[in-house]
Amino acid sequence: MRGRPRGFDPEEAVATAQRLFHERGFDAVSVSELTGALGINPPSFYAAFGSKAGLYSRVLDRWTGDGAIPLHDILRADRPVAACLADLLEEAARRYAADARATGCLVLEGVRCTDADARDCAHGRWQAADAMIRGFIAARHPDQAAAVADYVTTTMAGLSARARTGQDVDQLLASARIAALGLTRALEE
Repeated sequence: MRGRPRGFDPEEAVATAQRLFHERGFDAVSVSELTGALGINPPSFYAAFGSKAGLYSRVLDRWTGDGAIPLHDILRADRPVAACLADLLEEAARRYAADARATGCLVLEGVRCTDADARDCAHGRWQAADAMIRGFIAARHPDQAAAVADYVTTTMAGLSARARTGQDVDQLLASARIAALGLTRALEE
């Protein structure tokens, strides 16, 4: 006697889509590839996720929960700001190069995609992270918060881009550590 076919698992589908989007970028993954990888037909795909951008939003929700840099754990009020920001850059370097097939930051890479809905979704998450970093700095260095936060987020974007072009973790960490020297000097506490 044959068993029943396995049912569609939306969480497993989101995990599969996350891998594809992270490996190749939102724009490079077609709905046809997604439905093939998920083992569903297009009507089922649209019923489950609404659109490719809808699935991407679910992927970013999942990413925020388990793949994103843990800003709350790194940006701590009981440590010097520059030390926390240095740790943030090093953690970014490690995460962006952790998987040779899926490099860079899923959110940062999504900010550059061509689909307006997906781009807006990624941009909203990036803005939330930027606001958290900016607020953390402003609590102790209000006059320098804007410039230093811009420096940190620009460095993170550069680390993500370089990871996408093949830099390994040692190269990314070297860049992060050089950037940290500038932070230490800018925020002498």
